[in-house]
Amino acid sequence: MIRQWLQLGLQEAYRPLIEEFHHFHDFTNIILIFILSFVLFMIVSIVWNTIINKNLLQGQLIECIWTTVPGLILVQIALPSLSLLYLIEDAPNPNLSIKAIGHQWYWEYEYSDFWWNLNTIRFDAYIINENDLKPGIFRQLETDNRLVVPYSWKIRMLITRADVLHSWTVPSLGVKADAVPGRLNQVNFVASIPGVVYGQCSEICGRQHSNMPIAIEITNINYFTNWFINLLED
Repeated sequence: MIRQWLQLGLQEAYRPLIEEFHHFHDFTNIILIFILSFVLFMIVSIVWNTIINKNLLQGQLIECIWTTVPGLILVQIALPSLSLLYLIEDAPNPNLSIKAIGHQWYWEYEYSDFWWNLNTIRFDAYIINENDLKPGIFRQLETDNRLVVPYSWKIRMLITRADVLHSWTVPSLGVKADAVPGRLNQVNFVASIPGVVYGQCSEICGRQHSNMPIAIEITNINYFTNWFINLLED
């Protein structure tokens, strides 16, 4: 909470797996601080020839130590890293599939699982102009139409583009996928709590690259159902 109040560190996690990524990030930083402190201590000691004598840094034992210890540290970092990378991609049998299509310079969303009059349900999400901003609206992050998803559902996002390269990125959900010409990329997430999360296109796609925000409203299933019915009526 203190880090968020000071606007330090990472964004709030809306997904349990991303909380594990935050813990892994802090754990890795602790190891890095220890390594940097130890190396700095060794350098200062050698330069001033006080605590550590140069003769002590030669021999078979010390070579075994500085070969084995870094290897153990790398294994300790690699094991949780590989486990988290596997879990973040593992989301079989999604409850809802949504396609995000990148344009210059806005996002188009298509609810692929629903049809109305033989057409898929889709809408565009443009950035809110600065002249239309109201109190409580985040500049460069809010859109005129939010993507609405229910929490505790397995969501599969299909990412593509209609023109140039784009990238659909939402840090609070731990998702990032490039919209590559001729390809259909996929990311999965399960939001654990309701709220509103924001992201942006993280690919330099042109002069209005910064005007492609992503706003996702995470709600309960009842609100999602009512919102979807209103979307069909409009």
